[in-house]
Amino acid sequence: MNFFTACSKKSTPVASGSGSTPQVATPGPPCIIYRTKADFSNLIPVELNAEKTQLTSFPDVADIYREGELAYPTPLSGGYLLDNRGIGPGVAFLKLTYEDYRKLDGTPTAAELMDNILERDPLTEMYQCGNRSQYTDLVTELNRKITSGRLAECKKLK
Repeated sequence: MNFFTACSKKSTPVASGSGSTPQVATPGPPCIIYRTKADFSNLIPVELNAEKTQLTSFPDVADIYREGELAYPTPLSGGYLLDNRGIGPGVAFLKLTYEDYRKLDGTPTAAELMDNILERDPLTEMYQCGNRSQYTDLVTELNRKITSGRLAECKKLK
């Protein structure tokens, strides 16, 4: 028996904050900004379960790149960082830098990665500010949102 899943590029209306006119959801990868307890920007992020006891996601050595460059987070105003790897509230950081990780012969096992976690609870704040595709100049617009105190427009994840 074959099962097929169909995907459509059709936009789905979602309710706006005022309730008056529906807005159209913008497709694309989420725009995640965050701040951390310390500078972990050169370290490889992984995702842990809610109990922080097991890995739920980690990158293959080939997955640490974005558009051909190492996917370091982009610095923003106020100490915020723009995620370029696909992290979430369960993020933890390894002792391994992007440079160290890219030089590995292969992707480490989950057990090896668990043994190399430096910080299991690094976030002080995290927001989803819509999707990347809704911005014309992503970094400039996010910095403007941060400096003008409009982060409340974003969904707070932590």
